[in-house]
Amino acid sequence: MLQIPIWLDLSAVIVGALAGVWAAQERKLDLVGYIGLSFLCGLGGGLVRDMAMQVGSVYMLQSPYAIPFVITTGIVGYFFPQFIKRYPNLLDWLDILSVGLFVVAGTDKAINYNLYPIACMLMGVITGVGGGMMRDVFLGDTPRIFQRSNFYAVAAIGGSVVYYSLAAVSHYNLEISAIASVATTMCLRRLSLHYNMTLPTEVDLAPKVAASAKKIKAKTVRKKR
Repeated sequence: MLQIPIWLDLSAVIVGALAGVWAAQERKLDLVGYIGLSFLCGLGGGLVRDMAMQVGSVYMLQSPYAIPFVITTGIVGYFFPQFIKRYPNLLDWLDILSVGLFVVAGTDKAINYNLYPIACMLMGVITGVGGGMMRDVFLGDTPRIFQRSNFYAVAAIGGSVVYYSLAAVSHYNLEISAIASVATTMCLRRLSLHYNMTLPTEVDLAPKVAASAKKIKAKTVRKKR
């Protein structure tokens, strides 16, 4: 049975909680806000995944470290804010790093319970973007994954596909598979930012389909004559 190391799971939780701390600092929230956003970003994606899977235990309730680590991260970030203020671009890096780590954790858990490949990858994506989505909703923003912006969910999908392919299909070493997955997620995100690559908001194919249908109809009428 596949099982990623505990330290990797906790790394994802801590990095996600740090992203929540940064968001709380940007919004100038109080201590409850810091802890709340740390909780959402650090454990929200895993909670959504566990509710969707409905198998096994809920990670944040089973782990003796997850909730204490998240609360500690929020408190430390509240009382020592200067460290984060020194690095203005830290949120983007923490956000996508946490997405990459959570993608690995989510995909791995689904593999452990023998879900179908597409379900495993979906659980990875949900775990990766779920915490950030809950953060945005609680802050009254449109979730980033639904905005027309540089690759976010696409990056999570890429990382999930890589982890499943290496760990479950090719049976590579789990640490190597995890590193490759996180690197893929981060590279897709950073490349999309560097080259300003985005997905279109909508693609209206109706005129083209209607024109093609008219041409086919006209050809059919001519043949009958």
